Amino acid sequence: MFDTILIANRGEIACRVMETAQAMGVRCVAVYSDADRAAKHVAMADTAVHIGGSSPADSYLRGEVIIQVALDTGAQAIHPGYGFLSENPDFVDAVEAAGLVFIGPSAKAIRAMGLKDAAKALMIKAGVPVVPGYHGADQDDALLASEADKIGYPVLIKAVAGGGGKGMRLVEAADGFQAALDSARSEAKTAFGNADVLVEKFVTKPRHIEVQVFGDGSKAVHLFERDCSLQRRHQKVIEEAPAPGMTPEMREAMGQAAVTAAEAIGYAGAGTIEFIVDGSGGLQTDGFFFMEMNTRLQVEHPVTEAITGVDLVAWQLRVAAGEGLPLRQEDLSIRGHAFEARLYAEDVPKGFLPATGTLTHLQFTPACRADSGVRAGDTISPFYDPMIAKVIVHGDTREIALSRLRAALNGCEVAGTVTNLAFLGALAAHEGFAAGDVDTGLIGRDIEALTQAPEVQPRHAALAGMAALSLLDPIEAAGFTLWQPLRREVGLTWGGEDHLLHVQVVSSDHQVWSVGGTEVIAQRIGGRWSVGGQHAAAVSVAAGRVTVFDGYGLVFDVIDPLARAAGGHGDGNLIEAPMPGLVRVVDATVGQKVTKGDRLAVLEAMKMEHSLLAARDGTVAEVLAQAGDQVEAGVALVRLEPEA
Repeated sequence: MFDTILIANRGEIACRVMETAQAMGVRCVAVYSDADRAAKHVAMADTAVHIGGSSPADSYLRGEVIIQVALDTGAQAIHPGYGFLSENPDFVDAVEAAGLVFIGPSAKAIRAMGLKDAAKALMIKAGVPVVPGYHGADQDDALLASEADKIGYPVLIKAVAGGGGKGMRLVEAADGFQAALDSARSEAKTAFGNADVLVEKFVTKPRHIEVQVFGDGSKAVHLFERDCSLQRRHQKVIEEAPAPGMTPEMREAMGQAAVTAAEAIGYAGAGTIEFIVDGSGGLQTDGFFFMEMNTRLQVEHPVTEAITGVDLVAWQLRVAAGEGLPLRQEDLSIRGHAFEARLYAEDVPKGFLPATGTLTHLQFTPACRADSGVRAGDTISPFYDPMIAKVIVHGDTREIALSRLRAALNGCEVAGTVTNLAFLGALAAHEGFAAGDVDTGLIGRDIEALTQAPEVQPRHAALAGMAALSLLDPIEAAGFTLWQPLRREVGLTWGGEDHLLHVQVVSSDHQVWSVGGTEVIAQRIGGRWSVGGQHAAAVSVAAGRVTVFDGYGLVFDVIDPLARAAGGHGDGNLIEAPMPGLVRVVDATVGQKVTKGDRLAVLEAMKMEHSLLAARDGTVAEVLAQAGDQVEAGVALVRLEPEA
């Protein structure tokens, strides 16, 4: 076994690898960028080395620098985590040329599966079923359009490189093919440096089911399946293992196909074979098709660990150190059910826009496993994926595990940035999901219901007012002294509206609040407040903002009358950057007539492209940015002429 390894990654996966490695007595070397100087993975490491600027290209993608750090710190091996250099075969070659061990598959295996078109050709040869489509090298626009016609609409355009839903577009009809092709190529070029695409048949009622495989370079086993059908923008939201509705025959067929795929390339380490499954008539052994192989550990690996009792990172270290497979296929079995929900800093009602901000409060219920790379006080930066944590639960049955997931999400406390927590809670409560009736289109079909903002009740507002006025722990006989008034008021903003709340402090344990004409009684009994007849939720107060941890986190801004008077309001004519990012494209020109919904610019942030659209009909008065500009959130990019 190695005595020292370097983790060439950041965030929750770096922390996750360290937890296992350090428990095995292995020293861990972390690398970090400017933005990550005070990050959790840096604090956890035995040694941490700065490798460059905040942008991944200036730090976490600098393979030669990372290898040198490994040599300088005495590491014998490099664990790539996922993302960044994890599926870069040139990096693997360089690691091995330096006399180090790469904790993962060979460069040959990564190359074999690195391009979706070549991988599909290999799988066909190995006898693994694939989705009908065009996977050729000829990238002529007319040819691709012709092949799409042959396949039959709807079709999927997919980047041949990379993953995560980038460079992927669904095309419903021929008249939308060219625009979708141009968009997919642009995003693929930006994300992966490769604009090539393939075209595939879009499976009706598709389910995304993947199989965890593990190999030692010769033999492989599978650790059963995960269902990852709950997706938005082609990115996974909630994963579970095993897949609902799975039959023994289907599990055997998919597992054997996955092992065949892994052994066909001499795979070593943890990997995932992803299948698209036709769920329209139930799970049938002739209804699953190979999509791609991820030649790395997956984000959703904890659900597999939960149902098998296997520590996949420990297996990675053992096999990389020269051991054979720790268990045989017949030694592996499924125990219970597990879910993982991905908690992100993102604005769901605004189209899942990634968000930034400093986490002023972060706490999880002890009843769940929370894999996180951040702590209270850490900042979600614009440079990396905005994941806050993975919330993982396990139960003897799917019903029990789902109930635990709902409780775990309800018990999450996050303040300081907008999150997708309420959305996750709505998904966990979805009737179809509860019944196991899942497919990749579920979220899109029910998006309106799933993105309803939690309703603020008068008791919530009163509690926020108590926190804002520091009345949760008032001094004895507060309100009856000459220097503390009997009646007080506070202005709060929620739901886009300002509200003035009034309170009468009767005693240190009794307050009467008026919220929009509704009377709310707050009483402290046995040291605990009851507000509006219900136990008061936990609260967090920071920088003029109160977060009430009920309804997945209700946010109230405390109105500062002096700041409000000095601040003013915008005229509604500006198109602003919703988050920090790079201006990729500017479509608007001065004097241009635009219609509501017209694209004015494209902002690249958090590894995705975001179109900025005109909010109304009008005429462009000013273009305030150009392609290539790095902008902060709130910066004006385009100004329209004022409405007449």
